[in-house]
Amino acid sequence: MSVPSEFSPIHVLRQALIDCRQATLNQVQNLGDRIYYQQAHPDFSPIGWHLGHIGFTEELWLLRHCAGQAPHQPQTHRLYAADGLPKQQREQLPSLTDTCEALQQVRQRVLDYLPRAPLSQQARLWWFILQHESQHSETMAIVEALHRRKYHHKPLYVAHPTASSAPDFKSIKIPAGTFLQGNSDANAIDNEQPAFLQHLDRYQIDRYPVTCGQYRRFIEAGGYNNPDYWSAAGWQFIRQQNIQEPLYWPQQLSQLSQTEASHFDHYPVCGVSWYEANAYANFVGKRLPSEAEWEKAASWNPQQHCRQPYPWGTEPPQSHHCNHHRRLGGMTPVHAYPDHCSPWGVADMLGNVWEWTSTPFAGYSGFRSFPYTGYSQTYFDGHHYVLRGGSWTTRPWTLRNSFRNWYFPQVRELFAGFRLCERE
Repeated sequence: MSVPSEFSPIHVLRQALIDCRQATLNQVQNLGDRIYYQQAHPDFSPIGWHLGHIGFTEELWLLRHCAGQAPHQPQTHRLYAADGLPKQQREQLPSLTDTCEALQQVRQRVLDYLPRAPLSQQARLWWFILQHESQHSETMAIVEALHRRKYHHKPLYVAHPTASSAPDFKSIKIPAGTFLQGNSDANAIDNEQPAFLQHLDRYQIDRYPVTCGQYRRFIEAGGYNNPDYWSAAGWQFIRQQNIQEPLYWPQQLSQLSQTEASHFDHYPVCGVSWYEANAYANFVGKRLPSEAEWEKAASWNPQQHCRQPYPWGTEPPQSHHCNHHRRLGGMTPVHAYPDHCSPWGVADMLGNVWEWTSTPFAGYSGFRSFPYTGYSQTYFDGHHYVLRGGSWTTRPWTLRNSFRNWYFPQVRELFAGFRLCERE
């Protein structure tokens, strides 16, 4: 049998699977029992469940459905299936060592099957599994952050040389016109497909996400106590939960002088719900962008009249492009990557923090669920909003202009912020 070249689909996929799995193992290697076994929030399963679910899903689709193999540990089906046990009953888990061993056993069987797999028919499913692991790794990072916030108050803002310099805040004018929205490539998740032409009127979008310095003015002006800025549902939510600041607001800010606190001014605000993002937009007389406006500002190259998978072009994400893949351990200033803006000059669009949009999550025209209805279609309910862009922990395989995330408007646990558009 010939050895695949480093550019063959099999080699590229194999290396991506290896790299992704190593990142997963690195992520969990130093977890204590409390962080591994326990829920940090009622809406999130324990990290240990996510780790086991990664292996369960990989075995289910690649080994059972594609290779026709029998399940290795059939007794774990109810524990790790997404529609199995309720989240609050997922704390009785195998140990971290046993789970990692089972994960690696599944992966070895997958890699053994890969050379003989008919990738011309299965490629989309293989890339889905890679991205499924990447997505659950981000959820594990959220759960870990919630634990550490509760017990250790570990900050998510990392030291960076650009922190003391001021970004050039301004809005970027995007002219009216048609662009290609979505993604029909083999690695695209079902809700990104199919790509289609979309016309937008002219608009202006902020160069950067909203920063802590900007958001602090909303807090100091009593924004959390003024119902004029809030939707009825948003006002009810923050009153019931007694919310007065973003979830990941730097804990030390209240103890620092104004000069010391200004160190955080140029980092993106993080840990806000859609309700909070919308209230801030009302406070400053702006609005959240639609997801189409966000994507055009990130992806459309007006000189070449084509879409780009990344703001900077076609090169897959590397450490010099944006803050992602846990490389720095937290958020960076919004102007930390000035050389990798979109063709329009819009900055920090991938990585750092997810960005809320004004668009309810729904399928594009021609949508077809894959690999099962419950992955995306279940959430086309009019109650979830789209987020774009990725965060500091998003892996490169799920980091692209067309990737869509979605959550309820009250969720604050994500590494999420937002940028704004001018009102016309």
